[in-house]
Amino acid sequence: MADTKREAPEKIRCDACPVLCFIAEGRSGACDRYGNEGGKLVRLDPLTIIENTIESGAKAVPFLKDGDGMDWDGDLVQSQRPFVTAVGAGTTYPDYKPAPFIVSQEVNGADMVTIVTEGIFSYCGVKVKIDTDRFIGHERAVVRVDGEPVGHVMTSEYGSKMLSLGGVEHLTGGSKKEGRVTCDALLKLCNREAVEMTIDEGATLVVQAGEPPIVNGEPERLMRVGCGSATIGMFASQWVDHVDEVIVVDDHITGVLSEHQAGKMLDVKPTGIKINGRRSTPGRYFQVANPGTGWGGTDIDDPLTILKPADAKLAWEGLRLLMVSTTGEQYAYFELDAALEPVAKPLPEALQQSVERIAENCEPSLCSVLFMGGAGGSLRAGVTENPVRLTRSVKQSLTHVSCGGADAYVWPGGGITVMADVLDMPPNSFGYVPTPALVAPIEFTMRLSDYITLGGHADHVRPLADAIPEGARRVARIDPDANPVARHNFRWDDEG
Repeated sequence: MADTKREAPEKIRCDACPVLCFIAEGRSGACDRYGNEGGKLVRLDPLTIIENTIESGAKAVPFLKDGDGMDWDGDLVQSQRPFVTAVGAGTTYPDYKPAPFIVSQEVNGADMVTIVTEGIFSYCGVKVKIDTDRFIGHERAVVRVDGEPVGHVMTSEYGSKMLSLGGVEHLTGGSKKEGRVTCDALLKLCNREAVEMTIDEGATLVVQAGEPPIVNGEPERLMRVGCGSATIGMFASQWVDHVDEVIVVDDHITGVLSEHQAGKMLDVKPTGIKINGRRSTPGRYFQVANPGTGWGGTDIDDPLTILKPADAKLAWEGLRLLMVSTTGEQYAYFELDAALEPVAKPLPEALQQSVERIAENCEPSLCSVLFMGGAGGSLRAGVTENPVRLTRSVKQSLTHVSCGGADAYVWPGGGITVMADVLDMPPNSFGYVPTPALVAPIEFTMRLSDYITLGGHADHVRPLADAIPEGARRVARIDPDANPVARHNFRWDDEG
């Protein structure tokens, strides 16, 4: 009788991350990045090359010393030459192995080398800038996704709220679900996908890089032009001939024209209009209302609620009062009656123009997502056998660090802590491993002679023409001068 037992397909073990998956023929590992093709472990996504980049302004790195006889400004990434990114390159885990691609290329007579690898980052997160003056939550409030804590609210910046999401404490320091949810949220944010999150005792947000934030179901339109005091400083001269008093409502600093130094210098006389709040300096008031999603980031819908009774010794019947928010989206015009009570009136045309001017000077409200990771650990061994030399080379500006071809800011102090705008990177630059950790591209570019000096894996250096495999994904940046709004967009060429 014939043996009808079917042999199980042979599996191979993936060593690209600590999970060490066993992968059957034709299947992929838990990360969906590596697969078994014909018994060989292969990286499933193509290596990404940036070509014909037009943008300028890259960090100038002093690779060439005086006397080299070459006129080159150190431009590494933003140039017309092809640049091999680490997107799709693969990892070096366990990290004693040389980086997957160590590519040499001549640039203006200088022999350069770029070392690319997809780093496994357990120590990583994102900083999110949300252009809104709406109240989203108190500083230090917990940010949650699917009910799990993934970060917190940071100190607000001018016209924007800030979030710090991820980090090793959330990825590994909490429950298994917390780590999984955090990793998934970071991956989506870094790959430009929308993520819904809630803030304890605050708002519900939808955040997506390059898109307006959605606060409690309402998309934001404008980033405030400035605080109430700054708004008065900018537009006081446009109001002085058309109105007697202007109050710019703002959660942080509410401005009063007649008391403000700008009003004084324009000879605006005292009006006797008084407002709630804590007076700081003339014409500048704090805490006129509670934080909220109403006028100027406060909790008010009726601006008259911040007014105290007018001073009868100074106010007069017919006094013209404009109240406006810092985006120009909310405004109201009043005139005082015989009892010195404000009565709503249609907004005069001259004031309508000034309100529109405020809105015109506001920038579009967007979400910005910056990836931040610590590259000071073991992935340095994929660059050199003596990892500390790479760190020193970066600090000495002999080595330029990029993420997916995007300039990375390297924080001062110990290690190689990098931060990069995800919108400057090719789409889908990030992956994950279920440890959990993000997989992010990182490249180190330097002169070949410096690479050899720091003890690099010189035997693994390959010329660019030999390093680029068939089927590589090729992207090109859009010229920002031709289309400034599309600065962060990438396009595919015919080979992608």
